[in-house]
Amino acid sequence: MFAGGVLFGSAGIKLLSSKDAKKVYIHATAAGLRMKDCVMETATHVQENAADILASAKDINQARMAQEEEIMEDTSETTTSSEA
Repeated sequence: MFAGGVLFGSAGIKLLSSKDAKKVYIHATAAGLRMKDCVMETATHVQENAADILASAKDINQARMAQEEEIMEDTSETTTSSEA
Protein backbone atom coordinates (compact mmCIF):
# COMPACT_ATOMS: atom_id res chain seq x y z
CA MET A 1 0.00 0.00 0.00
CA PHE A 2 2.86 2.35 0.84
CA ALA A 3 4.54 1.55 -2.47
CA GLY A 4 1.26 2.28 -4.29
CA GLY A 5 1.05 5.68 -2.57
CA VAL A 6 4.63 6.54 -3.48
CA LEU A 7 4.05 5.47 -7.08
CA PHE A 8 0.81 7.48 -7.29
CA GLY A 9 2.55 10.51 -5.73
CA SER A 10 5.46 10.26 -8.17
CA ALA A 11 3.08 10.02 -11.12
CA GLY A 12 1.15 13.00 -9.78
CA ILE A 13 4.30 15.09 -9.49
CA LYS A 14 5.29 14.12 -13.04
CA LEU A 15 1.82 15.05 -14.27
CA LEU A 16 1.80 18.40 -12.45
CA SER A 17 5.23 19.34 -13.81
CA SER A 18 4.57 18.30 -17.42
CA LYS A 19 4.64 20.76 -20.34
CA ASP A 20 0.88 20.47 -20.78
CA ALA A 21 0.28 21.25 -17.13
CA LYS A 22 2.59 24.29 -17.38
CA LYS A 23 0.54 25.55 -20.33
CA VAL A 24 -2.59 25.24 -18.23
CA TYR A 25 -0.93 27.15 -15.38
CA ILE A 26 0.21 29.88 -17.76
CA HIS A 27 -3.24 30.28 -19.29
CA ALA A 28 -4.92 30.29 -15.88
CA THR A 29 -2.48 32.93 -14.63
CA ALA A 30 -3.03 35.05 -17.76
CA ALA A 31 -6.80 34.83 -17.25
CA GLY A 32 -6.35 35.88 -13.62
CA LEU A 33 -4.30 38.91 -14.68
CA ARG A 34 -6.94 39.91 -17.24
CA MET A 35 -9.61 39.58 -14.58
CA LYS A 36 -7.55 41.74 -12.20
CA ASP A 37 -7.21 44.45 -14.86
CA CYS A 38 -10.95 44.38 -15.49
CA VAL A 39 -11.74 44.65 -11.78
CA MET A 40 -9.29 47.53 -11.34
CA GLU A 41 -10.83 49.37 -14.31
CA THR A 42 -14.31 48.92 -12.84
CA ALA A 43 -13.11 50.13 -9.44
CA THR A 44 -11.64 53.23 -11.07
CA HIS A 45 -14.95 53.99 -12.79
CA VAL A 46 -16.83 53.55 -9.51
CA GLN A 47 -14.42 55.92 -7.73
CA GLU A 48 -14.80 58.54 -10.47
CA ASN A 49 -18.60 58.29 -10.29
CA ALA A 50 -18.53 58.51 -6.51
CA ALA A 51 -16.42 61.68 -6.70
CA ASP A 52 -18.89 63.22 -9.18
CA ILE A 53 -21.82 62.31 -6.94
CA LEU A 54 -20.10 63.79 -3.89
CA ALA A 55 -19.34 67.05 -5.72
CA SER A 56 -22.94 67.33 -6.92
CA ALA A 57 -24.27 66.66 -3.42
CA LYS A 58 -22.03 69.38 -1.98
CA ASP A 59 -23.27 71.83 -4.63
CA ILE A 60 -26.89 71.03 -3.77
CA ASN A 61 -26.23 71.53 -0.05
CA GLN A 62 -24.48 74.86 -0.66
CA ALA A 63 -27.38 76.08 -2.80
CA ARG A 64 -29.87 74.99 -0.14
CA MET A 65 -27.91 76.76 2.61
CA ALA A 66 -27.77 79.94 0.54
CA GLN A 67 -31.53 79.76 -0.05
CA GLU A 68 -32.19 79.21 3.67
CA GLU A 69 -29.97 82.17 4.56
CA GLU A 70 -31.88 84.30 2.05
CA ILE A 71 -35.19 83.28 3.64
CA MET A 72 -33.81 84.04 7.11
CA GLU A 73 -32.69 87.50 5.99
CA ASP A 74 -36.08 88.20 4.41
CA THR A 75 -37.83 87.05 7.56
CA SER A 76 -35.64 89.18 9.83
CA GLU A 77 -36.12 92.23 7.59
CA THR A 78 -39.89 91.74 7.66
CA THR A 79 -39.86 91.37 11.43
CA THR A 80 -37.68 94.47 11.86
CA SER A 81 -39.88 96.57 9.50
CA SER A 82 -43.11 95.53 11.21
CA GLU A 83 -41.70 96.38 14.64
CA ALA A 84 -40.81 99.92 13.57
